[in-house]
Amino acid sequence: MVVWIYIIMSLAADSPINSSSSSDDFAALIDAELGTMTSSQEDEEEEDEEEVEFNDNENDEDDSEVQSLKRRKVNEMENEEEPKASTSLVAAQQESDKEKCRLEGHPAFIKEMCVRCAQYVKDESAVAFGYIHKDLKIGNEEMARLRGSDLKNLLRNKKLHLVLDLDHTLLNSTRLMDISPEEEYLKTKVDSLQDIPNGSLFKLDMIHMMTKLRPFVRTFLKEASTMYEMYIYTMGERSYALQMAQLLDPQMVYFNSKVVSQADCTTKHQKGLDMVLGADSAVVILDDTEIVWNNHKENLILMERYHFFSSSGRPYGYRFKSLSESKRDENENEGALANVLEVLKRIHQMFFYSKVDDDCMNRDVRQVLKSVRQEVLKGCKLVFSRVWKTGDIAENQKLWEMAVQLGAVCSTNYNSSVTHVVATDCGTDKAKSALKDNKFLVHPRWIEAANYFWKRQPEDQYQVNSNQKK
Repeated sequence: MVVWIYIIMSLAADSPINSSSSSDDFAALIDAELGTMTSSQEDEEEEDEEEVEFNDNENDEDDSEVQSLKRRKVNEMENEEEPKASTSLVAAQQESDKEKCRLEGHPAFIKEMCVRCAQYVKDESAVAFGYIHKDLKIGNEEMARLRGSDLKNLLRNKKLHLVLDLDHTLLNSTRLMDISPEEEYLKTKVDSLQDIPNGSLFKLDMIHMMTKLRPFVRTFLKEASTMYEMYIYTMGERSYALQMAQLLDPQMVYFNSKVVSQADCTTKHQKGLDMVLGADSAVVILDDTEIVWNNHKENLILMERYHFFSSSGRPYGYRFKSLSESKRDENENEGALANVLEVLKRIHQMFFYSKVDDDCMNRDVRQVLKSVRQEVLKGCKLVFSRVWKTGDIAENQKLWEMAVQLGAVCSTNYNSSVTHVVATDCGTDKAKSALKDNKFLVHPRWIEAANYFWKRQPEDQYQVNSNQKK
């Protein structure tokens, strides 16, 4: 119910205290629609019961239900503050609501019934928010108003939004049938589902999977929640997403209903902030995959992938032993999540406290991300040697682009101002010059590591030797 309260409060934010606002109708209609439902997970788990309440296959029953909702809405309006209100006053209010919708558009719909005027309307432009409630659609103008109201409340509380991917970012899962012989020992190491907050490895027989939470994830969520309102956003199915949310947040203090899954995406194979009830200028994204965020790369912090199970690395061509097969794990205090938490703290600090001469409403977290990223390799001048095919345009290469975004100056020519030569072997002319002139000779992974950790990495850990291959 928390998300519903959030929407109701957002609708009410700009309304006069004593007016009969659209949020009042929204609240009444939601109350009638949802009945005694206490969490968004019941949408998924009690589908059969909902079909009794909303029988979409029987037109007559469906129409009857809509009429019932209308009657309940009118009854609640009659009993709201003036029990003796006349039918004419109620009718006048209904006409007022209809006129407002005619002038401003319908704000939102449940089962295609407007939450303000109770008219049955088909609005093709309205966006479905199935993760909040399976029948909810919100109009574009109302969406913009909700986001504006949310931004005011968010910034007033010194918070931003944080959108979190699941797989390879916060956790790693594998099908039970894909567990390798060297991982069989894990089946005796799983934690109890009756004590989720104290566990990290779980066998989920109901979905035939095993899940390992990334080290430091519980501390990460706890500390990040003081600075960010958090969403889960995954390309996985909703049932899986809800199960993972329960493992990460068993007390429902971080995400509540803010769990977006593949079925909610408006573009195939793409994630979008159109599913987030927040302004793009106040959203930070953590994900291990950049390509799914084509329209929001400026909001993205790319995470180093977490491959605990052997099956996890196969689609990426990994041929070495997984963490589980090696019976080890990421370092709790020096791993990817611990590192990115420091980055998030810095972004939050810069957004709210680095400037005192302008309104927070005019600030954009994407500019903050850009500024922080450009400090990583500031002062480094790089030249690349045989890192891509001869004839390829250097400026179009992903590694070149990445280095520039990290603040480095890139060149195709070696000279005395170069600080680093990036190569895969030490036999090229530029690599030999680097060794002769005491320049840094580093593998391309040095740039990739700096991009993941948002911190310049020790060059001696990425030295190039004659045995290394591209």
